[in-house]
Amino acid sequence: MNKQTILIVEDEPSLGQTLKDYLQGQGFHTEWASCAKDAEEQFHQLSPHIVLMDIGLPDGNGLELAKKLRKSRQSFVLLFLSAWNDPETKLEGLEIGADDYITKPFALKELSLRLKRILKFQQDYNQLPEEIVIGKLKIWFRRFEVENAQGKTIMLSQKECHILELLYRNKNAVVSRDLIIDQIWGENAYTSNRTIDNYIVNLRKWCDSDNTQQLRILSIRGVGYKMTIE
Repeated sequence: MNKQTILIVEDEPSLGQTLKDYLQGQGFHTEWASCAKDAEEQFHQLSPHIVLMDIGLPDGNGLELAKKLRKSRQSFVLLFLSAWNDPETKLEGLEIGADDYITKPFALKELSLRLKRILKFQQDYNQLPEEIVIGKLKIWFRRFEVENAQGKTIMLSQKECHILELLYRNKNAVVSRDLIIDQIWGENAYTSNRTIDNYIVNLRKWCDSDNTQQLRILSIRGVGYKMTIE
């Protein structure tokens, strides 16, 4: 099996080297960039499966760099590893489409566990059909893409795809916001109902393009959401 590639973007040399060595020992192929410029070059050269992103970089801001990388390619796992602990920064990172936000200092074991949880989602996608057709809509979970009723292909963020997959697996049943947070962000993760609602709004725009409404995402007041499929 080919090793998954992790690009570590970290300007502190001892932490960068520690992460590189530790994750290599966990079975990943690891590369390390200490500034935004090198990180962007390596991202395009390596096409990494996973990016671990610091925010305070000597030649830029990790949040802005992550936005740029997401525009060029959606299908990679993004984790922020940062000493910036304020709620607004965390929220901005998650809204970019980060799969997780870990505050420094952190235990290497914690990072390993969070990576395993995220990568399990990708394994779950492989158990679903390559293409799912519901009415005039199409879903390709492995490609992080959907097609609306007008035939337009839409690229989903990692979080949007995770939420859609969770709703699909629990179709016609209510999925609580707490379950969404626990399954997708992890226990004790910082996120808010507003963040989840924003992802749901985008998914609804897609499913509401089909006026047959064979697929709908309903809000269950005070609880969460339910995907109905006729």
